[in-house]
Amino acid sequence: PSPSPGRFYRDTIFANGVALGPEIFINFRNVECEFAFQLGRDFDVRDEPYSQAEVADGIESLFPALEIGDTVFLDWYGASGYFGSCLDNGGGAAFIEGTKISEWRSIDLIHAGMDLYLNEFYIKSGRGSAAMGHPVTSLTWMINWARSHGRSVAAGEVVSTGTCTGHCFAAPGDVVSADFGALGFVQVEFQ
Repeated sequence: PSPSPGRFYRDTIFANGVALGPEIFINFRNVECEFAFQLGRDFDVRDEPYSQAEVADGIESLFPALEIGDTVFLDWYGASGYFGSCLDNGGGAAFIEGTKISEWRSIDLIHAGMDLYLNEFYIKSGRGSAAMGHPVTSLTWMINWARSHGRSVAAGEVVSTGTCTGHCFAAPGDVVSADFGALGFVQVEFQ
């Protein structure tokens, strides 16, 4: 198994604390707590894979984020059985950005945690190790996946590294928040 890449478009990226209307969604509001990176250099297509050290040197900032998944398929988990989500942009519907941190290297991302809340009720916790052992490992995998598919990744692009908490399905009227400790708090309201 490997991550399921999808793209977020500029009009689906939102600031922390946003209230999202129903017009954005088809069937689901599947919230995932993730670490994301904004890149400070280009990663051009080349023959050899990028090393994790090269990728780490190309990070401009780290930030906590919420990825909101949705799909045209009525069965979220059934769609994965036949790679349906791959045909549906990896299920990506919206992306909520927390506060960006440029001095991220001293942070122990393997053990960095977050607590997920639904309508102020604690749901679950996660750790950075859930992102392929380390969020930068996941970022490196994504950059090399793009490289192997003939796609460069440009400076300024944002790459999220996968859920650290699993899925939290929300409904209209719900507020989902994640407390990333020293990295900050990220919240979304569903109207």
